[in-house]
Amino acid sequence: MIFRRLCLSVARSNLHLPTFHKRIGGQFTSTRSSPTFFTQSCYNPTSQKLSVASRFVSSNCEMGDARRPLAVPIPSLDKADKNELLRALEASVGSSFSVEPLRPVPNPLIIVISGPSGVGKDAVIKRLREVKDSLHFVVTATSRPMRPGEVDGKDYYFVTKEEFLSMVEKDELLEYALVYGDYKGIPKQQIREYMAKGYDIVLRVDIQGAQTLRRVLGQSAVFIFLVAESELALVQRLIDRKTETKESLLVRIATAREEVRHVNKFDYVVVNEEGQLENAVKLVESIIDAEKAKVKQKAAVI
Repeated sequence: MIFRRLCLSVARSNLHLPTFHKRIGGQFTSTRSSPTFFTQSCYNPTSQKLSVASRFVSSNCEMGDARRPLAVPIPSLDKADKNELLRALEASVGSSFSVEPLRPVPNPLIIVISGPSGVGKDAVIKRLREVKDSLHFVVTATSRPMRPGEVDGKDYYFVTKEEFLSMVEKDELLEYALVYGDYKGIPKQQIREYMAKGYDIVLRVDIQGAQTLRRVLGQSAVFIFLVAESELALVQRLIDRKTETKESLLVRIATAREEVRHVNKFDYVVVNEEGQLENAVKLVESIIDAEKAKVKQKAAVI
């Protein structure tokens, strides 16, 4: 606004310069005076203000020109060499084109995989290990006895109940629970170390553990519910495992019926149909990829 008033003031002053009359050959002629430059000895406040305004206008114009990119001729698009064309375009826009990725680096994810006993959580996770290098599968600590074929430190960390309770007391576990008379829990340090390296973290937990993790992590983790294609298929798998007594089998069936009711508390549901393991694994991979492509990334803090 001030700049506009100054410009109008300068324009008006140039249009209304004083007119003087002098006599030439017996007649009066009108002449318009030229602008006068004053020295210190004949200081006039009005003239001084006008001089400052003129300099201000000139200075602003020069600065505007300096900020304007230089006009660079851009060669014909169909005939020019690509490198030459790129250099001309960079010169025209006033900066080089960046080679930095336009997509921000995705945050490491925490993926919680859960579901009733017998749905094939271990089979899905084992196959994920083989096909996706960017995942770290946290080894859960448990106080239950080792089953045939299991390896300590790979399938679980097998500890005594006393050792497990000591870990609880030292706040070394993200979550833990008493399941069928045995303790299971997730060590925190493992998660911190691998997230710092950029790995996505996969946690395999039962339904009770998933509920605890939802309270701890909220919406900062991805929760996947794994199910069989039907209740009958689930019971048949439990029978085929041959690890249960009649009593424990009945307990697992009753527990599974109750656990399926919690599916609406998860973000995704994946059906692990008998003989279709690859389909279930690919769906889990797609879920992870979709989460990594989101504009609003999850950011878990352990």
